[in-house]
Amino acid sequence: MTPPRINPSEIDVQQAEKSVLANGVALYTLPSADFEVLRISFVFRAGSAVQTVPFSASAAANLLAEGSDRRSAQQIAEQLDYYGSWYDVNIDRDYAYINFATLSKFFDQTLDVAAEILLRPAFPEEELRTYAAKRRQRLAIDRTKVDVQAREAFAQALFGPRHPYGISSDESLYDSLTRADVSDFYRRFYTAENCFVVCSGRIGEHERQAIGALAEQLPHGPAGTGADFPAPETVHEAFVPHPGAVQSALRLGRLLFPRQHPDFVGMQVVATALGGYFGSRLMQNLRERNGYTYGVVAAMVNFERAGYFAVATQVGTDVTQEALQEIYREIERLRTEPMPDEELALVKNMMTGEMMRILDGPFGIADVTIENILCGFDNTVIGENIRRIRSMTPADVQRLARKYLARENLVTVSAGLPL
Repeated sequence: MTPPRINPSEIDVQQAEKSVLANGVALYTLPSADFEVLRISFVFRAGSAVQTVPFSASAAANLLAEGSDRRSAQQIAEQLDYYGSWYDVNIDRDYAYINFATLSKFFDQTLDVAAEILLRPAFPEEELRTYAAKRRQRLAIDRTKVDVQAREAFAQALFGPRHPYGISSDESLYDSLTRADVSDFYRRFYTAENCFVVCSGRIGEHERQAIGALAEQLPHGPAGTGADFPAPETVHEAFVPHPGAVQSALRLGRLLFPRQHPDFVGMQVVATALGGYFGSRLMQNLRERNGYTYGVVAAMVNFERAGYFAVATQVGTDVTQEALQEIYREIERLRTEPMPDEELALVKNMMTGEMMRILDGPFGIADVTIENILCGFDNTVIGENIRRIRSMTPADVQRLARKYLARENLVTVSAGLPL
């Protein structure tokens, strides 16, 4: 007998406890006594969008642990490994995320290494040159793939070649990246003004005080740093030739708005229905019915200063035009035909279930908390968003699709065969 499906209409997510340190850094804590681990996430407004020297943002983030003024890269790695601690770096267009996870009993030792990484990176010349050579080679190889070509061309088509969200720098510029470039980026952006900290797991007063003491050592930085953000220069079609390609990579979408917009959640419902789960309309059409692709996805993407809707897939070059027409047809169906109630109920359940999965555990709650902080929300927005999702009607879906997904407003990019 199949158990009854439970769809929560209300969700109560732990609120982060916020304190502001002496240097202005906001410290958020999500204590949970159920786990003997904790994670500390330092979030810096230090993404690629604010760099003025190509690749300096990613180099600064990825070289933080490659040696300090007290320890070599090997010593740092060995100490983290000895205590079973986990160190991770992620960087996107807007932010760098520096994460440390540790068993509670090794908190002090791990935090000591974190201080070396965050406060005293040396950016050794030898490590920089090794890093730059590897990254140049990897990027050159990646750019031979149609999906990477389409992704970069789509960003440029949406924002323009001079916009920080649209720039794709030549990989040869890794050769001219200097230690001074990386150090200068670190000095300007790894500062108190550009940072907040989120801690989750087994956090007592000792841990709170120690993390705060470390974060208070972050220096103040120079004012007026960062790149200019010109108005986007959108073009509606772009093609990247790829002689001999077996597949075409397709990207469709349009500039819309960031997550703070009142229609963002509704457009997430539209995107999920179109291509956000295995049984979505595009998967049924392109994969199950026509056999054009193994997978297709549609989503809303959020940046700090912009947001967009996108569809992405790879199809055989011999069916490129047919696949494009089917994508347009499915979008138009959302605009002209009300979605059946049963299908919309499934979409809502998929979205709610995915949120519940993400929130399963203190680190997942911390990830969602970070995203909410970046968008100016607290965790009460999670329940609000679930209520918005569950209140969506077929008429709401059709209204949003008609409003935002008109064919003439869509950007279409193909790498492989011409449009």
